[in-house]
Amino acid sequence: MTKLEIFSDPICPWCLIGKTRLDRALATQPDHPFQIAWYPFQLNPDMPAEGMDRRAYLEAKFGGRDGALRVYGQIAETAEAEGIEIDFAAIQRTPNTLNAHRLIHWAGIEGHQNAVVDALFAAYFQQGRDIGDIEVLSDIADACGLDAAVILKLLKSDVDVKVIREGDEAARKMGITAAPTFIVGGAHAVPGAQPTELWQKVISELSAAAS
Repeated sequence: MTKLEIFSDPICPWCLIGKTRLDRALATQPDHPFQIAWYPFQLNPDMPAEGMDRRAYLEAKFGGRDGALRVYGQIAETAEAEGIEIDFAAIQRTPNTLNAHRLIHWAGIEGHQNAVVDALFAAYFQQGRDIGDIEVLSDIADACGLDAAVILKLLKSDVDVKVIREGDEAARKMGITAAPTFIVGGAHAVPGAQPTELWQKVISELSAAAS
């Protein structure tokens, strides 16, 4: 098996697009060699714990309303071309994703990481839910086969907060500057939402090398 480390944030639209493209490649080659693990890369590590109004956040980040519309217009066009459902109008707040990353971390321990990542993307981009809210996160955990009561108790504590912050910092020290970033076999960095065809080629090359 080849480890595929994915540095991502569940509020990153390019991460959703990148995962969808990767998943489509994996579906065409079900005997792929990848062992996938998800790691934190917060787009906004300094976001207030309660998050902030999404419109205010986007306008501040992209230099006003026109800049935000331009950037997200491109994202919407790409998502539509890929057949990916995103309901930007439903998203009212941009959350701090620290707790969502804690949930992804715990899901990895329990073997439910991909399901939780998918559920977080769906909750945020398709249902407009606040994935900074610990009640929402415990609901997602429950739907993915985790013990919601245990997850809620953990989220009310500071368990693994340090782990996530240190993981995020370590990613930046490695030279990762954007999400998504994929690390193949601990050696090759593949930044951005790469097309399905690229992943199919990578899988084929890895499979050929192993045979």
